[in-house]
Amino acid sequence: MNNFARLKTAAAVAALAAAVTALSATAASANPFLTLFGPQPPREAVTAPAYANPNEDALRSDLRRQTVSYPTSEAPRTIIVDTPHTFLYFVLGGGKAIRYGIGVGREGFIWPGVKTVGGKAEWPDWTPPPEMIQRQPYLPRFVAGGATNPLGARAMYLSGSVYRIHGTNAPETIGTQVSSGCIRMVNEDVIDLYSRVHVGTKVVVLPMTERRAGATGRGVY
Repeated sequence: MNNFARLKTAAAVAALAAAVTALSATAASANPFLTLFGPQPPREAVTAPAYANPNEDALRSDLRRQTVSYPTSEAPRTIIVDTPHTFLYFVLGGGKAIRYGIGVGREGFIWPGVKTVGGKAEWPDWTPPPEMIQRQPYLPRFVAGGATNPLGARAMYLSGSVYRIHGTNAPETIGTQVSSGCIRMVNEDVIDLYSRVHVGTKVVVLPMTERRAGATGRGVY
């Protein structure tokens, strides 16, 4: 390469460098962030974490979901609420059931009977019924569905009543008599039960004095 060619190449490189410098200066003046910190790498999309409540891990072992021996004359897919023992059974048939720990009504709000699942909702809104507002006038009139909603992740509405089988954001209440008549489950369990039942599923709520002979509830993992 002769001297003239070298000079032309050097001039071209210098012109390109000047153009890049001018472009960078223009971008920095339009975006002060670049002036302070320089070009930033592309940001990854942020995905909201799935709902989780670490307190659910603190449940007593007997209140955790498990398959157990449960002889019953009820048909498979029936829900049986064992009020005195704070268990809910989803009948599988063949003398087996899935057992869940639950929270039940406090004194004065315990009720027995036979219902059906009249409706289902994911992350349901909560509108306290008038009777509850009358007893507890400080309650909100409406709470949108979400992780802080008292109904938790799922609700199954029981026919002909104001009661529900629903999740809870207070898992420490499972195994206790605390509600106004609704049946509480930890969110992980209510999501599991919700996936197994359909509108029309039979729900048998046992009275507080019921003691089922033969229902041992022993784990069969």
